[in-house]
Amino acid sequence: MKHVAVLGSTGSIGISCLDVLAAHADKLTLAAVSAHRKWESLVDQVGRYSPRWAVLSDPSGREHVERMTSATGTTEWRYGADALVEIARHPDVDVVVTGIVGFAGLHSTWGAVESGKQVALANKETLVVAGPLIMELARSSGAVILPVDSEHNAIFQCLRSGERKEVRRIILTASGGPFRGWSREQFDEITPERALAHPTWDMGPKITIDSATMMNKALEIIEAKWLFDLAPEQIEVVVHPQSIVHSMVEFVDGSVVAQLSPPDMRLPIQYALTYPERCEGVSPRLSWSETWELNFQPPNRELFPALDLGYEVARRGGTCGAVLNAANEVAVERFLRRELKFNEIPQACRAVLNAHEFDPSPTLDRLCRLDEWARKEMIQWN
Repeated sequence: MKHVAVLGSTGSIGISCLDVLAAHADKLTLAAVSAHRKWESLVDQVGRYSPRWAVLSDPSGREHVERMTSATGTTEWRYGADALVEIARHPDVDVVVTGIVGFAGLHSTWGAVESGKQVALANKETLVVAGPLIMELARSSGAVILPVDSEHNAIFQCLRSGERKEVRRIILTASGGPFRGWSREQFDEITPERALAHPTWDMGPKITIDSATMMNKALEIIEAKWLFDLAPEQIEVVVHPQSIVHSMVEFVDGSVVAQLSPPDMRLPIQYALTYPERCEGVSPRLSWSETWELNFQPPNRELFPALDLGYEVARRGGTCGAVLNAANEVAVERFLRRELKFNEIPQACRAVLNAHEFDPSPTLDRLCRLDEWARKEMIQWN
C-alpha cells in the first residue's frame, strides 16, 4: 500500500489524481491533500476522502475552515507554505504528487526529493528553475522522479523500449492551442477569453495561456533536457492537433516509438503512481472500430517565439530558467488583466531574460532571489 500526498489537489491534476486513487484503493491510499486559497473545495475533498492531513497554504482561509471542522472528521489541518514541505518530507508519506502550478511548487518538491520520496512530478517549473540541482539531489537521496506531464510521461514509457545510448532524439507533441493556423494580423486581436478556450485539454488558466503561446512547450523542452539528460538538439517539437500521440522517441536505427491514448491526464498520473506496475485504468480507450486520422506539422516559430526562448534557456542553463519562468508567470497574469497583449508575452519575457545577470552555477538561494527580481522587472515592463 502506497501512502500518497497530493499537493495541489483542487487543481485539474489533483482532481484527476483523486479519481485514480479512488479507483485503486487496494494499492493506493490518500495521505494528504492541499490547496492554496480554495478552502471550500479542500473541505469538500476532506469530507469525501478523509485524508490524514489537509494543508491550506494561504492561512487567510483558516477561520472559514475552522468554522466547518465538523465536516473534516479526523483529518489534521495545517496552514502555511511550510506545512507543504513538512508533509512532503513526512516519513509516513511514500509518494508525493507535485500538482502545484508554478514556482510555488518548488520548495515542497525539493523537500520530497531531498527526503528520497517517489515523486510524481506535475510541477514542470521545478526542473525549469532548478533542473541540475534537483536531479543531483535525487541521485544523492535515492528519490525516484516520475513525470506526470502527458508528454514527459509518454517519453518515459517509450524509453523503456531501448537503452539510453540508443536514443537519437525525442519528439514532444503540441496541440497547437486555439491559434494554430492564425495569421500575424489575427494575433493582434487575441483576447484572454479566446486564449482560455483550449480545443483539447481542460486545464487551469495559467497552463491554458501557456499552451496558447506555446510557452508550455518551451518549458517542457527545458524540463526534458534535465529529466532525460539530453542535449537541446535532441529535443524536437511537432504540432499534433488531435492530442492522441503524446510524444515519441526516435532511436538510432530509425525506429520511432510513440505512446498513444485519448487526452486524459488520469492515464499518465496512474502510471506514475503505480510504476513499475501497469494495472486496469480509469481513462477512456482508443476505438479501433472507427476511422480517425493523425496529423503532424512543424510549429510556426515566427508566430510562437516562445519556443526559441525554450531552446535558448535549455542550452544556457544556469539562472536562465528561473528568470524565464518568473517573467512568464507575471506576464500571463498581466495578459489576463489586459495589461499586456498576447504577442507581448514572449517579447516581455525575452527582455527580462536579456536584462538579468547570468550565473552558470547558481545556488537554490540565488535562484529564489532571481525569481523575485524577474517578477518585479515584469511588473514594470511596458
